Formats: sequence, C-alpha cells, structure tokens
Amino acid sequence: MSDAKLRKAVIQDHAAFLDGEHDFQDDILKLAGSDLVGTILETVMLATSMRFAAVARVTNERWVACRTVDEVNFGLAAGDEIDIQSTFCQTVRDTSEMVLFNDVSTDEVYLNHPIAAKFGIVSYASIPIYRSDGSFFGTLCAIDTVPRNVKHPRAVAMLEMFADAIGKSLETEERLEAQEQLVAQEREMARIQDEFVAVLGHDLRNPVAALHSGLRLMGKQSLPEGAQRLVPPMLASLQRMGDLIDNIMMHAKARLGGGIRIEVSPDAPLAESLNQIVEEVRAASEREILLDLSFDQPVCCDAPRVSQAIANLLSNAVRHSTPGVPVRLSGKHNATGVEISVANQGEEVPEDMRQDLFHPFRRGTHARGEGLGLGLYIADSIAKAHGGQIDVTCEDGTTTFTFRMP
Repeated sequence: MSDAKLRKAVIQDHAAFLDGEHDFQDDILKLAGSDLVGTILETVMLATSMRFAAVARVTNERWVACRTVDEVNFGLAAGDEIDIQSTFCQTVRDTSEMVLFNDVSTDEVYLNHPIAAKFGIVSYASIPIYRSDGSFFGTLCAIDTVPRNVKHPRAVAMLEMFADAIGKSLETEERLEAQEQLVAQEREMARIQDEFVAVLGHDLRNPVAALHSGLRLMGKQSLPEGAQRLVPPMLASLQRMGDLIDNIMMHAKARLGGGIRIEVSPDAPLAESLNQIVEEVRAASEREILLDLSFDQPVCCDAPRVSQAIANLLSNAVRHSTPGVPVRLSGKHNATGVEISVANQGEEVPEDMRQDLFHPFRRGTHARGEGLGLGLYIADSIAKAHGGQIDVTCEDGTTTFTFRMP
C-alpha cells in the first residue's frame, strides 16, 4: 500500500467519535467536554476577530480536531481528521515554533503557500500545546479567510497563555480520571470484601450455634468438677463469637444494601424478645442483670432488630461494668414513644469520646481489645432505622445507654 493510501485509510471523522470508536477518543473527550477549553476558544475568536478556532491533537502522522468553534464553515468538528501533510501544525510539532501570519498574500514566509491556498486561509495562528511533563500534545489554532492582526504582541502572549492553560488542564483531567478509576476500584474491592464477610458470617453461624447448644447440654450433665468449671467461660466465648458474627454480617449487609432494613410489626413481641436476650446474656456471662419492662401498650417496631441492638448494649455493659454489681435493663413507654435503657457501674466514658463510640470500628480507651467496635454502631443504626436514636450519659459512676424510638 502506498503512503498516500495508508494515510487515507487511517483518516477518521466526527461520526467515529460519536460512535466511541475514534483512535483518539479519550483525548477528544477530555477537550470536547471541557468548559475551560470552550471558553478559551470563544475568547480567542473575540480577541483576535478570527472566525475559526480549534484545539487539535497532532502526532507525527495524524491531525485530529478535538474541539472547534467554526463560523467560517470549514466543516470541521470534534473527531474530524485531515491529512497531516495538509496542515501547518506538522511544522509546529517539528520545530516547536508557532506559525503566525496576518495576511498570506503579503507575508514574507508564507506568501502563496499551497496549504493556505488549498483551504482559502488568509490569516492564521498555530501555537504548540505541551503537557506539564514537556511532551507535545497538539496545537491551538485560529484561522480566518480575511486578514486579521494575530501577530500583535498582546495577541501572541494571549495565545501562548491559553495554550499553556490547555496543556495544564489536560494533566488535571488525566489526574482526575486516574483518581476516579482508583476510587471505582476501591469501591469494587470493598463490595467484594463485604460480600465475602457476609457469606463467611452466614456459614459460621451454624457451627457456632451447634457448639453453643452442645455446651449448654453438657452443662446440664454430671461432669467432673474441672470440666464443669470450663463450661460457663466457653459458653461466654461462644456467645461473644455469635454477637461478633451477627454484628459483622449486619454491617456487611447494610453496606451492600444501602443501609439496615427493618420489618416493622404494629404489635411486635418486644418484651418477649428482650426477655430472651437477657436470659442468653445471663447464661453466657453469669452476671446479674436486673430487668424491668413496663410496656403498657403495643409496640410498633422490628422486635428482632431492636433486641439485637439491646443485646449489643447489654454485652457492652457487661464487659465494662464493675464486677459483682448488677447491670440494669429497663423499658417503658413515655410521652414520645419507647425508651429502653441499659445501665452499668464502671469507668466513665470521656465526654469527648461518647459520640465516636457510635462510629464503626471505634472503641473507647478503656476497651480491653475485645470485639471489632461494631456493636454500638449497629445498635445506633438500628435505632436510626426506626426513626430513633441512642444517647449515652455518665453520672456518679453509672453509664447509661438509652435507646429511644417513636
């Protein structure tokens, strides 16, 4: 194939760009969608009185229009390509020097130039555009079919400044694109991790439940004294493991599904569900828990979810309470809705850390390396899903977490 036929074969047009199949698709998109470049081209035309302005991608073999403003009707739009040999931009690329003439008929260098004659160009400006790393990108062009004073020093300085601004904007766009790709990759990785955690938690539930049932059954049997002493702490560990699995599954599912979902029942068996939670925590921890529930009317909520939240509050209270002092759980209706409180005596939570406790993977300074810091976050998320909230107060050595919902 001859050189001429080869050049003709690679020439593309605006339609190829619209179809997303242009060889320089990314470069064209960066400039075609840039408000800055559009403003620059309009300003160039206004300041120089030229009626055509463009930014072109120029390589050793290709000239492609990336953005044009055409009032002369040259017929060039984004993606249109012309033979590189038919442009002055090849000279600009080869020499790193701008090409400027006010009137081709009187210009000493470009008088009767064949390229000007071919396209009817009378006045012309082509300024090189470089990326910040010094690599050549293309040109900023201004053209008219009548004489214009583009060689005026102020016009030249303006054109150079705009070419420099376009080069820097390319780097900004490329950095932004790279950051967006990185963010997308990180989001996808986080999604995969959340799916893995959710599946893992689901698969761990059954063996943990089986171990828990087996240990409770063993605790009712006649065992040697040493073995009998081992059952309660093992039950406590399994209870704690079950809580961790529930919390991390809830967290993963909430992230995957856009938040914690609840299924509200107008007459939920909340008192029954809370009683069951208290019995489980008592059995696992062998701690005294005082229960005072006085719901004098039906409770509208998702009872299993509310119970999960209270279980997290109870587990937190048991871990951080003074040994030998009971933990108190109370629930009642008040003027605004339902209020469930969990109180324990122990080291107070510093005031400046109380709100941080409800963020995921955050724990108080007095935490003893137990857990993932999800329990209070899950509890607070469940409260918010019910249109409520959790408050924490510390008075006279007693820390109280209060779950409120309308």
